[in-house]
Amino acid sequence: MGRKWEYGDFRQLGCDEKGASGMATKRLARQLGLIRRKSIAPANGNLGRSKSKQLFDYLIVIDFESTCWNDGKCHRSQEIIEFPAILLNTSTGEIESEFHAYVQPQEHPILSEFCMELTGIKQAQVDEGVPLKICLSQFCKWIQKIQQQKKIIFATRVSDISTSEVKLCAFVTWSDWDLGVCLEYECKRKQLLKPVFLNSWIDLRVTYKIFYRRKPKGLSGALQDVGIEFLGREHFGLDDSRNTALLAWKMIRDGCLMKITRSLNKTFLLMQGYEDSSSHFAIALTHLPGLQ
Repeated sequence: MGRKWEYGDFRQLGCDEKGASGMATKRLARQLGLIRRKSIAPANGNLGRSKSKQLFDYLIVIDFESTCWNDGKCHRSQEIIEFPAILLNTSTGEIESEFHAYVQPQEHPILSEFCMELTGIKQAQVDEGVPLKICLSQFCKWIQKIQQQKKIIFATRVSDISTSEVKLCAFVTWSDWDLGVCLEYECKRKQLLKPVFLNSWIDLRVTYKIFYRRKPKGLSGALQDVGIEFLGREHFGLDDSRNTALLAWKMIRDGCLMKITRSLNKTFLLMQGYEDSSSHFAIALTHLPGLQ
């Protein structure tokens, strides 16, 4: 955790400095992906080096590993056993910080042979891990630390708070499963308080499909299609997260503008269908991680 991991072969993007100050709130909401627009990204044949500044200064990539089986039975209660997070600078492509923890499953404490073979995670590692409640607390402390160091904030709800001189950050996952299914339902089952900033994210799989106009064949296949080799072990959360960050950086270099694709916040869902005067709302940004 906290180890610096760089992509030294990538050069810094040429970006114009353009803050959020003075930007119409409706325009900002649309650019953040909170209001849907009837437009699509350019096809692969029209790709070029990104010329405009990304909406988000940082991305935090998450890729959980969970308990799993292949016994043909229906298991409704998967539990997180690995919790990684990668902080990606969208201007440099550098991974500036990492969080990683093994999580001790409570409902099914013994890992299946299939799960250990698939993920490479051993029983002893989860036995020495921490329950999800403690892991979330550790994760929030890591978030607070990087917020203080880098002045990062997250978009969370509708209000009239100024967005000037801030560094926006969004979460990125490969599909909606990690934050929309796995963490969401485990927290509900165990009656855990989930950080509200984990309610909105960018689904990179959907973003990839729209931007390149082709369906990716898994994360490894998506990387291969853009000329990048998967580094490390597939289905090991930390390596998956690093490779997802690498793909996001490649997409940014190709001109993809990262936007929020999914939100569990009702206010965000309302905003996505809102087409009235922009004077009626503004984007609110939270500076410290809160809990529901």
